[in-house]
Amino acid sequence: MTEHAHGRHAPHGHGHAHDHHDHHDHSVGDAPFWALGTALGITAVVFFAELIGGWLSGSMALMADAMHMLSDATGLIIALVAVSLGRRPVSQYATFGYRRAEVLAAAVNAVTVALISVWIVVEAVQRIGRPEPIDTRTMIIVAVIGLVANAASAAALQAQRKQSINIEGAFLHVLVDLLGSVAVIIAGVVIAVTGFTGADLVASLIIAGLVLPRAWGLLKTSISVLLERVPDGVDPEAVGDELVALEGVDAIHDLHLWSAGGTDVLCTVHLITTADHGVLLDRAQGRLRELGIEHATIQIEGPGHYEHEVYCAPRDGGV
Repeated sequence: MTEHAHGRHAPHGHGHAHDHHDHHDHSVGDAPFWALGTALGITAVVFFAELIGGWLSGSMALMADAMHMLSDATGLIIALVAVSLGRRPVSQYATFGYRRAEVLAAAVNAVTVALISVWIVVEAVQRIGRPEPIDTRTMIIVAVIGLVANAASAAALQAQRKQSINIEGAFLHVLVDLLGSVAVIIAGVVIAVTGFTGADLVASLIIAGLVLPRAWGLLKTSISVLLERVPDGVDPEAVGDELVALEGVDAIHDLHLWSAGGTDVLCTVHLITTADHGVLLDRAQGRLRELGIEHATIQIEGPGHYEHEVYCAPRDGGV
């Protein structure tokens, strides 16, 4: 005999018999579409302002920041499309919905920004030894506009950034843009005061240095989710120990932990027991919830059932 605990991802709207899960909503319908749209509008305006300002002033740092803003605009468009796809309901053939669309968007975003960062470094290195005149007044004014606009975009995304790896990626891009604007302003002031035009190249490299680690981190996280690895911060050994320690559990096997969208944790596990199945199911689900795992599918089986399955050896309290 087996019993399963199903969460909100059940197709066709089927719930499960345990009402204590019904208040948990894992839908991406609450994704901050308006926040992404606001950030996209601001980013587009700043991109054109920095592009024109960089061309007029001759600032490579401003042009570098404009290219990064372009990559951000592309990333935000991808994020908006991903959120739209993610809102599609689960179906018979998409039983987990389309949460992975946002993870794919985050991965594409990370690769795009990394490539832009490499371009910035190449352009900055090519300017070494052949400095060009820079209009610091235009450079600083445009950078200040960019700073204010990026601060507004960051504020729009801040409150929603933990809802999705996609939104988190967009927020990180805007944050790096904000720091890039600061670097451009500092470079402009240094050039205006000292005449050292090399400060512009230094600022360009600083911007690239800020972008690359974050792009790499976002890409690693996205790939980890796509490969269905155990999410960061979750210890599978600890989860297994907690389940084995439950009263009535003789052993466990086939414990799997992964994430659908990068912020949630999903679990499947088989519990071997001779105890009352309904009581044990509630007990196991409650313990997993305490560990931050809100959605789990649990199969409860008798001591002899595992002989009919292909699986890893059962794990009991003595292992």
